[in-house]
Amino acid sequence: MRLLNTITHKLEEFGGIKTPLYAILSHTWEENEITFQDIQSADVENRVGYEKVEKTCSVAAAHGFNYIWIDTCCIDKTSSAELSEAINSMYDWYGGAAVCYAYLDDVSLDTLDPRTQVEESEFSRSRWFTRGWTLQELLSPLIIIFLDEEWQEIGTKLSLVTEISGITGIPASILLGENLKSTSIAQRMS
Repeated sequence: MRLLNTITHKLEEFGGIKTPLYAILSHTWEENEITFQDIQSADVENRVGYEKVEKTCSVAAAHGFNYIWIDTCCIDKTSSAELSEAINSMYDWYGGAAVCYAYLDDVSLDTLDPRTQVEESEFSRSRWFTRGWTLQELLSPLIIIFLDEEWQEIGTKLSLVTEISGITGIPASILLGENLKSTSIAQRMS
């Protein structure tokens, strides 16, 4: 597993040794994401998508994390074997993270109105909830901190469990860690 050092912004490999405590980023991909190749280049700081890497590292470091995993730059997507392994390991990697930051770049904390019905809120309309990866990224990590477009905390999976359950149809008990094996097959499939 490759992790990004939150201070140096350099990749470090943790193969046969114990993986250190790390945070993980869940996000929607944009046009100019920093790739594995980009993060290793000398001019990476001048690239358009670098701000997301910088902000993610800053938030994680402020919470005391030395490492973060960001899919776009920690996986060499030019290697089909590595990409396949990453896809198969992602649920475990999200579950192994101490915290998951869900960056909702289309939500502004300043415009969120607590009186708005969940299904009408900017939070519920975020593209993040429409991604194919959202299900595993919601269920696997115990702690998720939702961040708005300015990297301000919207809330946590725990504090927003009622809203998230309403948006996704996933029962709150499952979102909060109830063993999926304790639910019916029909519930798991839905």
